[in-house]
Amino acid sequence: LTKFESKSARVKGLAFHPVRPWICASLHNGVIQLWDYRVGTVIDRFEEHDGPVRGVDFHLHEPLIVTGGDDYKIKVWDYKLRRCLFTLLGHLDYIRTVQFHPNATQFPWILSASDDQTLRLWDFQKRSCLSVLTGHNHYVMCAAFHPSEDLIVSASLDQTVRVWDTTGLRKKQLGGPAAADQGYPGMTDSNGNRGQSAAAATALNVQAELFGTNDVVVKYVLEGHDRGVNWAAFHPT
Repeated sequence: LTKFESKSARVKGLAFHPVRPWICASLHNGVIQLWDYRVGTVIDRFEEHDGPVRGVDFHLHEPLIVTGGDDYKIKVWDYKLRRCLFTLLGHLDYIRTVQFHPNATQFPWILSASDDQTLRLWDFQKRSCLSVLTGHNHYVMCAAFHPSEDLIVSASLDQTVRVWDTTGLRKKQLGGPAAADQGYPGMTDSNGNRGQSAAAATALNVQAELFGTNDVVVKYVLEGHDRGVNWAAFHPT
């Protein structure tokens, strides 16, 4: 058992590095600390968030960290380059948790949960929002990918746990350009070809912002708690 400490703000988030003896800690004052737990020292720190950082996760294979904060921002950091690579904007309230997809090499996705009552799926290679998951009617306190199946679990202060099915999104992502270019059913372009015009793409983005997309659907709603649910996790198998 190792105890290591430093004078710091409250710790809001923690993540183990998948291979190295590192822990990433996100703090209430907006600082992200990288610790080597074998020697009990801070080996690096990252400061760009404005306010508490509640969510943090390591990429399984690449030198990346994702963080989500009370500034409504998701940031992706390269700890080898020691800087923030980019910021993902879209959430309208505090971000509670962020997570890389377990198979992030094939699916470069980030999942985020927010007090704006939504979950969001992001493509961190394209730096864009893939899907807005709506349905909770209070803060979403956490969200997590299933380790091996096309599922997401979320917990909310609306007293429910929801399980979402991402099969549609996975098939769409693996479908390549043809699948990505699908517009509304039956839509044709000026040449009479099925596809998606720029206007249709914009319309789909607006539709996704307002109503979510049907690439991810609710599979189960687990009710029964008489108070808000702060956390939910999948069994590994």
